[in-house]
Amino acid sequence: MVEESELKYFVRIINTDLDGTQPVQLALTGIKGIGLHAALIIARRAGVDTRATMGLLGDEDVAAIEEQVKAYPASVPKWMVNRPVDVYSGEPKHLYGSDLSLAKEDDINLMKKMRCYRGIRHENGLKVRGQRTKATGRFGKIVGVSKRRN
Repeated sequence: MVEESELKYFVRIINTDLDGTQPVQLALTGIKGIGLHAALIIARRAGVDTRATMGLLGDEDVAAIEEQVKAYPASVPKWMVNRPVDVYSGEPKHLYGSDLSLAKEDDINLMKKMRCYRGIRHENGLKVRGQRTKATGRFGKIVGVSKRRN
């Protein structure tokens, strides 16, 4: 641990600036693709106290956390990664940051190209996951009952 006067307000891990004033577990959730449970696993495997302030960690602790973030997909079961079966390679992957956003966008474009049900729903801007659409998710002019004027 470093003295409190040496608090780093931003800690950079995996091309993401993390809030140095937060505890390690919460700060790691600032990386897109890492939730609370994954952050807990990463911090424990790095040997860092999950409640320690992120900005007070030494450089070796931050390096250990970054190493564990990169090794996360290999160290957890297949069902804990955010991409259990990659469409192109067939291997389990865990994507972070902009890679996750791009992969999601590519998946949606692939569905649109295949003209599958979900792809067509995405194209038309409709709900995709089976939600009801009779009353919610409307767009355009407001249509409904108008109040009676006295």
